[in-house]
Amino acid sequence: MSNKDFPFQYDIGRRRNYVGRGQETQIENIKAYVCQPPFPTDKAVIVVHDIYGWQFPDTRYTADIIAAEGYLIICPDFFLGKAPWTPNDHWQNFGDWLKHRDPMKVDRTTDIVIKCLKQQYNIKKIGIVGFSWGGMAVHHLMLTNPELKTGVSAYGIIRDSEDRYNLLNPTFFIFGEKDHTISKDQVTLLEEKLKEYCLVDYKVKVYPGQVHGFAQCKPEDMRAKDVPYIEEARIDMVEWLNRYLMF
Repeated sequence: MSNKDFPFQYDIGRRRNYVGRGQETQIENIKAYVCQPPFPTDKAVIVVHDIYGWQFPDTRYTADIIAAEGYLIICPDFFLGKAPWTPNDHWQNFGDWLKHRDPMKVDRTTDIVIKCLKQQYNIKKIGIVGFSWGGMAVHHLMLTNPELKTGVSAYGIIRDSEDRYNLLNPTFFIFGEKDHTISKDQVTLLEEKLKEYCLVDYKVKVYPGQVHGFAQCKPEDMRAKDVPYIEEARIDMVEWLNRYLMF
């Protein structure tokens, strides 16, 4: 089997050498990456990592991009010390691995992080962004946590529940046209059901020719033909956050 057959997995390229502009810290029993913006702010964005974990360079690179736009960024270890997936792990073990890292069981960690942001950093408005596994977690949290004023779910959606369309706050769903983990039919169904049931603002956008994980690429891993779509997705993401957090 190849990566195209594996949910959540994608080509991680040469993205192992990025350390990040922020620092690692600890909130109660949760390790986290925190990146400060270039100027004082009372706005924050929680970044939810994918299966490769909170220290994965792709996630930190994207977190730093958002921080540079004026947000305090925090990326907690939602696996709570459990080992992240690695490209060397055996796919036949993935089901058991995922049982102990359920993207729909992130509520307590999120509540602890929100409390920290408010008390330690004096944050007034909080958004959330997640990628792949983290995109599923964001979808879940936007259905359950009203403290999150807006969310961005990148190539990750809840698929096994009928009660997944009544979002509490504005949510932006990002997909790649050639994503091997999410079919065109699933995206169409999401749009149809959101139109029917969702009472808040939402957006669903598919980026032509893009694969799973595309929005996290660092420059050295981008193919020239993909650059416009990667940059467009990042601009769209920041503009969405700004619309509901900055103003």
